[in-house]
Amino acid sequence: MYGGAEAPSGAPPKQGGTYGSAAPAQPAGLYGNAAAPQQAGHTAAPQQGSYTATPQQAGRTAIPQQASYTAAPPQAGHTAAPQKGGYTAAPQQGSYAVAPPHGGYSAPPPQGGNAAPPRSAGTYGAGGTASGGGRKKRRGRLIAVLGTALLLLVLLGGGAGVQLSRELPKATLATTVADTMRIPGKAPALPWPDQGSAELMIEGLGRLGGSGSDKTAPIGSVAKVMTAYVILRDHPLSGDEEGPTLTVTAADVADYKSRISTNQSQVPVRVGEKLTERDAIEALMLPSANNIAHQLAVWDAGSEKAFVDKMNATADELGMTGTTYSDPSGFLPTTVSTAADQVKLGRAALQMEVFAEIVALPSATIPVAGKIRNYNDLLGVDGVFGIKTGSTDEAGGNLLFSARLKVGGRTLTVVGAVFNQPGLHTPEQLANVNREVRALLKSVRQTVKQYTLLPADPVGQVESAWGDSSIVRPAQPLQVVGWPGLSVPVEVTTTAPGATVTAGQAVGSVEASGVRVELLAEAAIGEPSLWWKLTRMP
Repeated sequence: MYGGAEAPSGAPPKQGGTYGSAAPAQPAGLYGNAAAPQQAGHTAAPQQGSYTATPQQAGRTAIPQQASYTAAPPQAGHTAAPQKGGYTAAPQQGSYAVAPPHGGYSAPPPQGGNAAPPRSAGTYGAGGTASGGGRKKRRGRLIAVLGTALLLLVLLGGGAGVQLSRELPKATLATTVADTMRIPGKAPALPWPDQGSAELMIEGLGRLGGSGSDKTAPIGSVAKVMTAYVILRDHPLSGDEEGPTLTVTAADVADYKSRISTNQSQVPVRVGEKLTERDAIEALMLPSANNIAHQLAVWDAGSEKAFVDKMNATADELGMTGTTYSDPSGFLPTTVSTAADQVKLGRAALQMEVFAEIVALPSATIPVAGKIRNYNDLLGVDGVFGIKTGSTDEAGGNLLFSARLKVGGRTLTVVGAVFNQPGLHTPEQLANVNREVRALLKSVRQTVKQYTLLPADPVGQVESAWGDSSIVRPAQPLQVVGWPGLSVPVEVTTTAPGATVTAGQAVGSVEASGVRVELLAEAAIGEPSLWWKLTRMP
């Protein structure tokens, strides 16, 4: 009996007696954990790990419960409390308390002695099953893992060695540095002369400025610069060479005497005197001898007219569009030019080493005349080392000059011209022009300095093929010599940084006005990942 409840109809008696009798002990291990024999009429106490089935309707299979819950045993001799649905708990055979098998839960045998079919692995204690979404997620993750593994197997088996051994592509450098940059600040206002014209040029930097009209005007003995240029071009000298010899003729002596009445600058000559080419050019450029200009012209071209034609042709070649020569000495007022044109010629003439040496001489010694003095009183003042004075009543005072300027560890050459300055005579005219030149040179020294053209700020970046990058900046500020407002050409050069870059590595350079500064990578760029190497496209 079930503690007062009737036995189920048609149920055969269990082994060992009626339902009220104590069940005989079972061999250990028969069901995993054998229930201890109970007293007659009492329900067996639940064992650790055992599960008591929820009461089912007669003839139905019990649904297993979660492992952590057991049905409270009824008191002896009482009927179990009816469960949801009004069903009385199925009587259990006194000797059965079966531990659930691994992976599922088995209910005690129902009436009729038929065991409930076990649940498949993965069922839940509450009778529910895993949701469809959970199974899909697990399946997706599994496919992804298997796909990745398959790809790696393919790569490793069919070409990973080739991929890993391929040369890495070089990093690229891109900068924002412009081709031309302007020195910050307002352009300088120089003390240009009130009369006449002026022009200033600094070799290697550019034109500093100019003043006055572009209208041509007489230039006096400054014309002799072209005479010397043509002679040295056609009969070049180098080093200490004296060059070929010129012999003074009777015609040369007659020419000398004809110029005395007009008070022209000359050196005395006599028939048979021999002058070297160097002697003649020294007489031409230092005491400004008009008679030697004529003698050189005839010696070179056969006649003064033929030589003047060569002078004008040379002026055209140099782009001296405002210049016309009528004589080799500049005594004639029809020999005209501009300050800008003569600066072009002066720059070209200074490229001749012998010319530059001669015009810098304060004095020299030649045959017959003896010691001759340079008319350029500014030699050695404010860095002046040439070039040529000129003065006539029509031309006024003129000076085509050159000066050295030391700035920022560099020595620059200033080439300038101040023309047509007033004065009653040559000394006054030259004094006035010298004053204007000195004022300009003083201002140039105050204006032409070292300026920062490009600060040491980021100017670009190095980027690898796999996307890593590093900022690039100048190793130090790029400083150039110039003046505010000056446009400076800038050149950027790259040095093929390679595939990887170290911090501080030079990846290029930037150069302006002869000053070069390295461009450095700020951070390192290491090698790419193994995955990038394996999956990189050709």
